Amino acid sequence: MERMKLGDADFGFLAKVMRKVEFFAPMTIGQLEMILPYILLFRYGAGEKICRQGDEGDAFYIIRDGKVGVFVKKGFFSFSKKVAELTEGMFFGETALVTREPRNATVLCEAPTRVFALTSADFEFVVKKNPTFAAEIEKIAKRRKFLSKHETD
Repeated sequence: MERMKLGDADFGFLAKVMRKVEFFAPMTIGQLEMILPYILLFRYGAGEKICRQGDEGDAFYIIRDGKVGVFVKKGFFSFSKKVAELTEGMFFGETALVTREPRNATVLCEAPTRVFALTSADFEFVVKKNPTFAAEIEKIAKRRKFLSKHETD
């Protein structure tokens, strides 16, 4: 993993994608502008893990480019099963960020991938200033958690 500088094209892409991501749709332009300075950009190589099932949820991610696989392991002695593939503009990590529960999946880069990341500390800072946004984020995270649980059953 390597931290990268965000360029004008990255900010443009991020602003465009954030308006389409249901997680950020309730935010006003002013709220989005408050959050943009806290978003980091990382590059991962093929085969690198972005997060591991069971680890503390510490960040929310949006894929800038590349491809990741989402893997879930049901039991201690079971094998991980690929449950999703995510590409440019898709996101993950909001459930653990909101509920503070451990990650419910491992995310593995299947190709060189760049991701935008918003850490939990920065997320909490923005949420504390926006109670309406916080309530909407919690609803979205609960719905996604419910859907992902039923997709893997």
